[in-house]
Amino acid sequence: MLLKDKKVAIIGAGPVGLTMAKLLLQNSIKVTVYERDENPQTRIWGGTLDLHKGSGQDALQKAGLLESYYNIALPMGIIMTDEQCKTITSRTPQYDNPEINRNDLRKIILDSLRDDTVVWNRKLTGLSTKDGKWVLHFENERDEVADFVIGANGGMSSVRKYVTDTEVEETGTFIIQGDIPQPQLNCPEFYQLCNDNRLMTAHNGNLFVANPKNKDMLSYGIIFKKPEGFETAANKLDFKNTKSIANFLSDRFSNWHESYHHLFHATSFFVGLPTRKIGLDKSWKNDRTLPITLIGDAAHLMPPFAGQGVNVGLVDTLVLCDNLTNGKFETITAAIKDYEEKMFVYAAAAQQESGKNEIEMRQPDFSFQKLFDQN
Repeated sequence: MLLKDKKVAIIGAGPVGLTMAKLLLQNSIKVTVYERDENPQTRIWGGTLDLHKGSGQDALQKAGLLESYYNIALPMGIIMTDEQCKTITSRTPQYDNPEINRNDLRKIILDSLRDDTVVWNRKLTGLSTKDGKWVLHFENERDEVADFVIGANGGMSSVRKYVTDTEVEETGTFIIQGDIPQPQLNCPEFYQLCNDNRLMTAHNGNLFVANPKNKDMLSYGIIFKKPEGFETAANKLDFKNTKSIANFLSDRFSNWHESYHHLFHATSFFVGLPTRKIGLDKSWKNDRTLPITLIGDAAHLMPPFAGQGVNVGLVDTLVLCDNLTNGKFETITAAIKDYEEKMFVYAAAAQQESGKNEIEMRQPDFSFQKLFDQN
């Protein structure tokens, strides 16, 4: 076996990094995951995830966790409304790819691992080499040693520079995400309008997507093309000032139904992020002295407009683990090279789909119905 008596270090305990660890452990490979979060209870913000058949669900099946996913995930329908809350059309619940809270998904995978697999509160500051091994440097913690490093620590990965010089690019779209705890009490009118479905609205280039059942939260995202000078010092939004963001949204959506305005002002937490991608049209470094690679967003960050990000990342775990354990490759380097060549193809296709959707979604006449009909 290529990794016999080798130690694998995975940087990042998101769904992709943890699934990679699970698959390697099933093959009796020594692996440790290092995560910057302080502990497993640290909340992962963001909307729910849906895992697709043929990609994300296949990885959970291989890991023996698909049944656990279906036991917790919620099939959800979709209601599409106009800006005055009038229903345009709806879709029935999707039982093939139900929605799951990000923390719930992490817990499913964590509970299947040995207690010592993940080391928490470890912020990687850099890598070096010594005596044919990687030395991992952490902020305010002791160094660790590994034979093989896998970067799974997201779009702004600190591991990426050891693998590729490709820079992260902004795609021109901005997303504001908001959370409302106990929505049945704090925004009852909007919560009832959702009726346990995701609610989507598109109007004049502004897109709104809400999920009323993100565990005990109603989570929503607002998507729009960044106007000129949007993030300059004079216009920069202060996401630590919740009231100022709610006022900004009320001004931007001044002609929308009052239910949206109640929603904005009931929001307890906002975060804003420009959408980014990492192009896959440039070669990764061929002069890597020791085995190292990337999976998930660290490898192929893309906007979330095709629902492909986590699913493509989970495909990475299947391909890479298989290459490392199937006995077809003479060296770890060869197994990594083959994985990367395959990943460049399927991840680039997912990025292209996401990019196409992003351009369409920013058009003033965009409708969610049209997008669903196309896909």
